[in-house]
Amino acid sequence: IVLIGYMGSGKSTVGKELSKQLKINFLDLDSYIEQKYEMTISELFSAKGEIFFRKAEIVCLNEIFESKEDFVLSTGGGTPCYGDNINVMTSNTKNVFYLNVPIPELIKRLVKEKEHRPLIANIPENELPEFLGAHLF
Repeated sequence: IVLIGYMGSGKSTVGKELSKQLKINFLDLDSYIEQKYEMTISELFSAKGEIFFRKAEIVCLNEIFESKEDFVLSTGGGTPCYGDNINVMTSNTKNVFYLNVPIPELIKRLVKEKEHRPLIANIPENELPEFLGAHLF
C-alpha cells in the first residue's frame, strides 16, 4: 500500500495506523532516505540541493519496491511528481492512495512545522495559501 499526497496531508499518520491495523510493516520514504544518506531531509536539501534529493528519492523508492514483503509506504509530498516515480508505484501495486486535504487544513497543519519543511521554511505564513494553491490547482 502506498500513500501519496501533499506535505501535511497525513500520509505518515495514516500509514502508521493502517500498518498497525493490517499487521504489516510501515515504511516512510523520507526516513529511509535519511538513514541511507545519514542526513535529515533538511540537511540534504541544504548541503546537496533539491536535485540531489530527488535523485536519491528515486533510488530509494526503487530499492523499497525490490522487497517482496507487504508494507504500507508513506511517500514524500513531491515523490509522485518526479522522475518515473508514479509509474514505479503504480506498476508495483494497485494500492496507491491519494490523501486529499483542503488547502485551509493543510495551512493549519503546516504552519506548526514550517521549520521542518525545507520547501516552505522561508515562505511567510501569509503567502502559504498562494504557494499551496499554485501546487494544488
